[in-house]
Amino acid sequence: MSGVSGATDVLTLGETMVALRGSGPLKLGGSMDVSIAGAESNVAIGLARLGHATRWAGAVGDDEAGELVLRTLRAEGVDVSGATRDPDAPTGLILFEPRLPEVTRVHYYRAGSAGSRLTAASVERAFTAPGGAPRVLHLTGITPALGPSALDTCRRALELAREHGTTVCLDVNFRSRLWSDEEAAAVMRSWIPYVDVLIASDDELPLCVPETTAAGEASALAEELRTQGVREVVVKLGADGATAYTGDGELYAPARPVRAVDAVGAGDAFVAGYLSALLDGDDVAGRLDRAVTTGAFAVASHGDWEGAPTRAELGLLGAGPGTVVR
Repeated sequence: MSGVSGATDVLTLGETMVALRGSGPLKLGGSMDVSIAGAESNVAIGLARLGHATRWAGAVGDDEAGELVLRTLRAEGVDVSGATRDPDAPTGLILFEPRLPEVTRVHYYRAGSAGSRLTAASVERAFTAPGGAPRVLHLTGITPALGPSALDTCRRALELAREHGTTVCLDVNFRSRLWSDEEAAAVMRSWIPYVDVLIASDDELPLCVPETTAAGEASALAEELRTQGVREVVVKLGADGATAYTGDGELYAPARPVRAVDAVGAGDAFVAGYLSALLDGDDVAGRLDRAVTTGAFAVASHGDWEGAPTRAELGLLGAGPGTVVR
């Protein structure tokens, strides 16, 4: 598989599915738009558009759906040379069903998919590829919930990151349809010693700290995580913005005001913006500013990743209503 060669800024892995987006209730039929969707590949695309070298080490089926996934990622400048085709399992499927102006139902068809059978081989290749180990490893709490093989692969990636001095970013991204609170907490808590940057919504933080301290406020939970070695704890607050807790203290950034169109993918866009500024060497204020900016682009656009901005477009949110860029 072809892809971008050389040094990698960010390596991520997980399941990317074919996404079908309906225009109304699924039971009534009608047309559907075809694209791809996956939290980790959303982040990879967001970072690639901002000029960073990204690599996606996932697995797809040896089918046309898998070809769509790989073709789309390649077209977006994401290195897929570490991806694998599984001849014995299909590419996963996700259906988006809008039911109300502000409510969308999501239906997964991913049990036994190629993504759930992800193996450590592709991750190991990514750490030994020409150009050296990636600067950042980005994981989410979705991949380990897909099955034992995917969980083992994530654990191997964490071990390799530690061996190579790679910064680890974890977006908790809890999915109740994939596993229980208890299952997620057991894995997330075991991963924390490897994590440098933790990104979570305020209701996901308790999954990452010992059960005896899980009932505290976000600031207390963040401090507990920092005592365990997490360098930065970033709490996503949706339309209210985000707060970062670091060795320099607590810093809040409000969300950028935009006309909301589709909130799907906003969290992944936020992560891409934060990691982009981190790679650029920006301070915490700069990281949060870029994160809420890229998150706003996602909210203002339809789709998981389609609205992700390029670096040249970051300033467009400051333009007044009716602005025409010529």
